[in-house]
Amino acid sequence: MRQPLEDRVISVARARGSMNFPASFLLVAALNPCPCGFKGSRIKECTCTQPQIQKYSRKVSGPIIDRIDIWLDVPQVKHEELSSTKLEGESSEKIRARVLSARAKQAKRFADIKTINTNGEMGVKELKKYAPLTDSSTQLLNDSARRLNLSARAYHRIIKLARTIADLDNSENIQDGHLLEALQYRPKNIFE
Repeated sequence: MRQPLEDRVISVARARGSMNFPASFLLVAALNPCPCGFKGSRIKECTCTQPQIQKYSRKVSGPIIDRIDIWLDVPQVKHEELSSTKLEGESSEKIRARVLSARAKQAKRFADIKTINTNGEMGVKELKKYAPLTDSSTQLLNDSARRLNLSARAYHRIIKLARTIADLDNSENIQDGHLLEALQYRPKNIFE
């Protein structure tokens, strides 16, 4: 799973030779907070022991966790809220328009590069050119990387995500707020 996530290629080697297959995909996954699924619930009490939670947490390796850009905690919704007719938040149409605008910016940005279509596909070399950070943003990211013990991979993924957040915000440059938002999407001790 790590190779396709990182390289966007699956290599199959056999005695007669090897083949590479394109594997550019978007991974969307769900994970319960514990085996019973109720750790942190406002509705039902968790019945798991700490050793059970620790064993469960080891099912997802650190290298896989490091390759997932956005981690969101989705709390349990009360049944009454499911049947509510009151709509909150931004409409799907507005979100779609912002996403299409951001994708258009990225298509224009990478028009001269055949191997890159989106911010997430940039390498370290492209980050310096297409996602430069201000001095204050660099300091903010470096301080955060030390505090959060981020790997080099996570460090660069945060910059790519901040570039996308800036695109969605219709901002030419990455601002400190974009970087802070990207940092908020890193996993937060999900099994403690």
